[in-house]
Amino acid sequence: MSFLELVDVHTHFPIREGTFGRVSDVIRAVDGVTLAIKKGEILGLVGESGCGKSTLSRTIMQLQPADSGQIYLEGEELSSLKPRDIQARRLDFQMVFQDPYASLNPRMTVYSTLAEALCQRPLLTVRRKGGNRGDLLDFKKNIAAKVGELMERVGLDARFMQKYPHEFSGGQRQRIAIARALAPEPKLILADEPVSALDVSIQSQILNLLLELRDELALTMIFISHDLSVVRYLADNIAVMKAGKIVEYGDARSVFEDPNHAYTKELLDAIPRIQLTA
Repeated sequence: MSFLELVDVHTHFPIREGTFGRVSDVIRAVDGVTLAIKKGEILGLVGESGCGKSTLSRTIMQLQPADSGQIYLEGEELSSLKPRDIQARRLDFQMVFQDPYASLNPRMTVYSTLAEALCQRPLLTVRRKGGNRGDLLDFKKNIAAKVGELMERVGLDARFMQKYPHEFSGGQRQRIAIARALAPEPKLILADEPVSALDVSIQSQILNLLLELRDELALTMIFISHDLSVVRYLADNIAVMKAGKIVEYGDARSVFEDPNHAYTKELLDAIPRIQLTA
C-alpha cells in the first residue's frame, strides 16, 4: 500500500462573466492526476509556472477541495473525513513555502513561531481526545528547550530564538520555516519552490538539510520546482506536470537520461549549461 495515493484528482476553477457571474468556462488546474508515493520517498514535481503544481499541493493539503477523485493518506481517504478530523490529520502533512520573507510573521520572534507550532498536536489532543491538561502544562514548561532542539536540528543557534525574522538572512529564514513545518512531527512535507528565492550558494545547503531530515526522521516529501537541475539532486522519482496533467513519471535517473515526453525534453533543454572556452 502506498503512503500517499492520488486517484484521478480534478481541481477546477470557474470563470465567471457578466453581472450575475454566469460560469462561461473552467480552468482545469488539476486535470486527472493519479500518483502513488511510497513512505520515505522524495517525489520531485516539476513543470513551468501555471501548470498546476501549487494547486495540486493545496489539494493534497485539503486547503483546496478537489472537484472529483480520491486522495488517500496511509489508506485513509481524506475527502471522506469530517472538518474536525481533517484539522487533526493536517498535522501529519506540513508545507514549506517559496518565500521565507513572506511566510514568517514579522511580529513574532522565532521562539513564538516555533512554540506555537510545537503546541499544535498536544493542544489538539486535549481539545479533541480528552487529554490531560496537566500534561499540556508540563509540555509548555519545557517549550524553550524543545524550541532550542528544533533550531539546532535545522542548523540554527538556539541562542537566537528571541530574534525576529528580519534579523536573519534568507537562508536562515528558510531554515526557520522548515523548523516550523517539523514542529508538529509530520509524516509528509510539501516543499513548494523552497529554494528558488535563495542565492545559489545557499540553495545546496537547504537541499542537503532536506535530505538529512528525510533520512533522520523517515519523512516523505513532495518537492515542487520548475528547476529540473535542483530536482535531480534531491528526488527519488520525478513527475512532470503540464496543463494540469502528469505527462511523465519515473525514477529520476531514467527521466533525465531517457525522457519519453516532448515536454520533458523541452524542460531538460532549458537547463543552462556552462561552456568553457580555451
